[in-house]
Amino acid sequence: MNKILILLVFLGFWVSSCSSNPKESKESTQVEATDSTNLEAAAGPITFLPEDSLSFFPDAILELNTPLGNQVFRPGKVPFEFNVKNFSISKNGASSPRLALILNGSDPEGYAAPIFQRELTRGTYRAVAFLVDDKGLALKSFGNYVDRDFLVGDSRPFPYSAEPYLAINLPKNQQIIPLGQDLILDFLVLGGDLKLDGLKVKVWVNDYTTELSQVIPMRVSNLPKGDYQVKFQLLRVDNKELEGPFSSSTKTIFVR
Repeated sequence: MNKILILLVFLGFWVSSCSSNPKESKESTQVEATDSTNLEAAAGPITFLPEDSLSFFPDAILELNTPLGNQVFRPGKVPFEFNVKNFSISKNGASSPRLALILNGSDPEGYAAPIFQRELTRGTYRAVAFLVDDKGLALKSFGNYVDRDFLVGDSRPFPYSAEPYLAINLPKNQQIIPLGQDLILDFLVLGGDLKLDGLKVKVWVNDYTTELSQVIPMRVSNLPKGDYQVKFQLLRVDNKELEGPFSSSTKTIFVR
């Protein structure tokens, strides 16, 4: 009789052990999925933070000798002549040339010489030129940048406006940001001062947004893979929009 009881107990343990294996396997899979989710979330929330280290060149002066204000050129090669003081715009080990030019809100183009030409068609143009540091960030001291309107062909000047406006250095349109790398926001406000004129700059990165009361470069961290619309808008502090043609700008970027 005792032998029969021992045999029944042994069979019971064996059946219980066999029936528990699938459950253990399922629980193990669930744990791995949870761990994977935690790793994806470990990148943290989307954050907007000021650039840590900035370069200042308060003595650097950028002057634009050509074009003159509302000067008229024939379509074709339009000359640009700058005078740069107390600053070197040649590469000298920098990652890119240190003189940048924006025409009508387009992406900036870099130049390593102060005299060059641009092939332009008929139209009215606003040129914004500025010096950049060795990281490609726009210098923002008074005298580090200059703006000028001019005409090509049979065109009319921009309507007069005393309103400030934006010039976007970074990001560039269609720029690809490697996953895990910060998106850099860098801009200038021309013709005004945020604090003195009661202005602010609002930035959207899709649905993520921030408001800036200073003209400083920002880092956007932890962006997931995807396509993004980066919009800058210069506003009154009461959220009233400005009427000028360059008070807002939108760039498309990709995180890959």
